[in-house]
Amino acid sequence: MKKIIGWVVRFVPRKYLQLFTGVGLKVLGIFYSGSKVKCPICNHQYKKFLPYGRINARENALCPNCLSLERHRLMWLYLKGNTNFFSEKLNVLHFAPEPCFINRFEKQHGNKYITADIESPLAKVKMDIHQIPFEENHFDVVLCNHVLEHVKDDITAMREIHRVLKPNAWAILQVPFFSPIPEKTFEDNSIIDKRERERIFGQDDHVRKYGKDYVQRIAQSGLKPLEEKFSETFTKEQAYHFGISRAEVIYKAVKA
Repeated sequence: MKKIIGWVVRFVPRKYLQLFTGVGLKVLGIFYSGSKVKCPICNHQYKKFLPYGRINARENALCPNCLSLERHRLMWLYLKGNTNFFSEKLNVLHFAPEPCFINRFEKQHGNKYITADIESPLAKVKMDIHQIPFEENHFDVVLCNHVLEHVKDDITAMREIHRVLKPNAWAILQVPFFSPIPEKTFEDNSIIDKRERERIFGQDDHVRKYGKDYVQRIAQSGLKPLEEKFSETFTKEQAYHFGISRAEVIYKAVKA
């Protein structure tokens, strides 16, 4: 199972995965019936989540029903427990919207919830994150989950996010970190071979490997970075039950 999922994730373009994998995984989920783990997003329970990953698939990672991963479930729990995201109707801009979130977020925020991507068929608005086509001081929340590692200039992208946020509004800016984590973020546009990019950056469609200076990069955009160690509030047993990583930090950025 690990090898099959790893091959599909590695070689099938993301836009096709988003459109066509849902039904097959729901059927597969029948064979994982149980109650040891529970997805807090869709509330489905299983004996364990599916493995997920490109080369070394992670155990207990993918929810067969809503397609959430560890980072999605952690963000959901954070938004529910530590923010006003589900208690108010907010103007929300969501880049590269994940299937597990779209309908649920739209139900909460209605037409104030805007999904955006440069190519995803799931997004309402096709846009380049370097040039966001909205006026300044417009959004209460911006969600940008595993996007910045793909874009040409992440600092410019975050400056655009800063521009369109209202004063005191906030963004969630999650990025992947691959071991060993360098002291400084590494970029090299001369590396064009896909397998070499995968080896150095973690995926062949990544353009940088983030380092321990990520918080400083957020600050360069004018946003105030906050490292929220929300995952540490869960016990090991709770983390396994919800399929989250206690090592993942939530990177929240506020327009001061």
